Amino acid sequence: MKTFLLSFLIYAGCSLPSPAQQIKPAIPSDPEIEAKINKLLQKMTLEEKIGQMCEITIDVITDFSDKENGFRLSESMLDTVIGKYKVGSILNTPFSIAQEKEVWADLITRIQKKSMEEIGIPCIYGVDQIHGTTYTRGGTFFPQSINMAAAFNRQLIRRGAEISAYETKACCIPWNYAPVMDLGRDPRWPRMWESYGEDCYVNAEMGIQAVKGFQGENPNHIGENNVAACIKHFMGYGVPVSGKDRTPSSISRTDLREKHFAPFLASIQAGALSLMVNSGVDNGVPFHANKELLTGWLKEELNWDGMIVTDWADINNLCLRDHIAETKKEAIQIAINAGIDMSMVPYEVNFCTYLKELVEEGKVSMARIDDAVSRVLRLKYRLGLFDNPYWDIMKYDQFASPEFASVALQAAEESEVLLKNEDDILPLAKGKKILLTGPNANSMRCLNGGWSYSWQGDKADECAQAYNTIYEAFCNEYGKESVIYEPGVTYKTSTDALWWEENTPQIAQAVAAAEKADVIIACIGENSYCETPGNLTDLNLSTNQKNLVKALAATGKPIILVLNEGRPRIIHDIVPLAKAVVHIMLPGNYGADALVNLVSGKANFSGKLPFTYPHLINSMATYDYKPCENMGQMGGNYNYDAVMDVQWPFGFGLSYTTYSYSNLKVNCTSFDADNELVFTVDVTNTGKMVGKESVLLYSRDLVASITPDNIRLRNFEKVELQPGETKTVTMKLKGSDLAFVGADGKWRLEKGAFRMTCGTQKLEIHCTTTKIWQTPNISKSGI
Repeated sequence: MKTFLLSFLIYAGCSLPSPAQQIKPAIPSDPEIEAKINKLLQKMTLEEKIGQMCEITIDVITDFSDKENGFRLSESMLDTVIGKYKVGSILNTPFSIAQEKEVWADLITRIQKKSMEEIGIPCIYGVDQIHGTTYTRGGTFFPQSINMAAAFNRQLIRRGAEISAYETKACCIPWNYAPVMDLGRDPRWPRMWESYGEDCYVNAEMGIQAVKGFQGENPNHIGENNVAACIKHFMGYGVPVSGKDRTPSSISRTDLREKHFAPFLASIQAGALSLMVNSGVDNGVPFHANKELLTGWLKEELNWDGMIVTDWADINNLCLRDHIAETKKEAIQIAINAGIDMSMVPYEVNFCTYLKELVEEGKVSMARIDDAVSRVLRLKYRLGLFDNPYWDIMKYDQFASPEFASVALQAAEESEVLLKNEDDILPLAKGKKILLTGPNANSMRCLNGGWSYSWQGDKADECAQAYNTIYEAFCNEYGKESVIYEPGVTYKTSTDALWWEENTPQIAQAVAAAEKADVIIACIGENSYCETPGNLTDLNLSTNQKNLVKALAATGKPIILVLNEGRPRIIHDIVPLAKAVVHIMLPGNYGADALVNLVSGKANFSGKLPFTYPHLINSMATYDYKPCENMGQMGGNYNYDAVMDVQWPFGFGLSYTTYSYSNLKVNCTSFDADNELVFTVDVTNTGKMVGKESVLLYSRDLVASITPDNIRLRNFEKVELQPGETKTVTMKLKGSDLAFVGADGKWRLEKGAFRMTCGTQKLEIHCTTTKIWQTPNISKSGI
């Protein structure tokens, strides 16, 4: 191992609080739990301790010999994994497809009985149910996180997480790998739809609500209807330089602290019990090897006693992929010493053998082992697994209830975004002949995206037949006799087909069908994908789909584009051909019903984009860009052209009604870091239809010691208004909310003017005193 690497891992540039400083624990310690942990640690052998730090996939203990008759555990492998190696955690889905809740409960009960019998410590089972009960047949699916962000509704996030927790617990599963706290700031990244969009404040606020929804109010005692959250992927995962999954990022220290860390900080301070690490590499250092971030920023700076788990096989990647270790054993040494508490191996129990050798050789200290194991045991105690390692799932009688479905439908309705509506073509009245076309018009797979019944989402059409595709939903609302279905372009469905592959287009058939229609609804976008398989080389929408829209436009019939995609695809050449554009993103099993309710006018659009929709292939931008990115042509001989050219901006979304803003006020126009700023604004529904409006409050630092962002979102509230109704919306900030991380890495709020905007309203406020913090983190509103 190289000396410079060891030096970095010890602490590269990390400024930690001194031991004398008292840092308020992120989660208050429970003396009773701590006493139990200490007592148990004293009894455990080294093998038992190391086993608690190991997580393997369910495949290792699955009997595949008679798959046709359903899932069965391999008793011999269960003996090996739990009996011999004392493994403390298992993850993933049997046969890589969603199971009935009874199957889940049976397999986990059997695992737990074995674990309690062999080592007296319960196993902890984890799954990726990231948008509802997505690995359980019949469970309630919510829209993906990118949709939930578009709703700008904190209460919906909280309620959705509560329902997901309840239904996950109905499967005897106590641990969910959600929410995703990565910032979706690059549409090339194939996991953008798993995030809450590009803004750090939105991600932080949604993360707080998701964590509390999953876990309840007391992180030391998780209730019978709650599960442990696992925030992921720490951090900066969403901005790889290449745009491709699990490839290197190059994030500045200021952005890392101010933006990418913010959602994780907020979620941990909200009580998040566990955290999963980014699989990637930043500035040459893999996150799984970064002691400064894992031990420094998370555990010491926050006084956080939660547990850190790796992502899939990522300790091995330090050797096999990243080449910072010569052997897997050396990779384990690096990762555990950096602060990893549990390794998602996921197939090789030799992790346990190697780690034992490292302890015996003095390369990993017993203090580090005891710290890691304490964190694993603490999670299990907080979940109550020692007292109830499994439970009777019959009491969860609200599983997949109509009440839960109505919340999922509401979430879908509030998340779908109206981007264009020329000549008020929407709402679409009955009595017209509709041509439904495009590859996404009759697919549950497209509506749900990845992590839906299966990793790639490719089993959704098989598993979600009880729900409506867009075609089926339109038939239900407008009558089957009024709906013509002719896709024109379709995705390949063979088992060896890649997600983006399309069949030979039949555009002429769609054009012919258009002659019988009054209006065309073209459902275009992406097929489902997840993680690295979702990498692409061209952000343009497929040529076949664009040609379909262009050919249909030539018929002269009005076109409504429905965009069903997990990330924005470039469509600037076909947007002018459409009378209306609706972006439904990935709205889940109830997304088609929500779309029809909105298109028919039974519901009103209220979603707003939580990301910037790009216009051109090489013009990627986020709303918080630097001023020099939008300068236009400079004077003189220098033909300088830096113009912000986007298709639709962050926060954009139309409605069937209109809103006016007036009387933006603040309680004090002069402030310092400790003052509370209370903003009020009057919002009026000036149209003829009831609607919900997301009220967004922005700030702009007019002059700063480093060039400030163009604009920053600071708060939001969603309000429902009847026609003609006015409501006063109140939003609060602390003066410190307007601070930024300076070039020296310190938080600072500088004396000077800020311009606040809300809707059409603007006002200026003035900071009277500069403050520079000596602590690495500062208190924020809402945290």
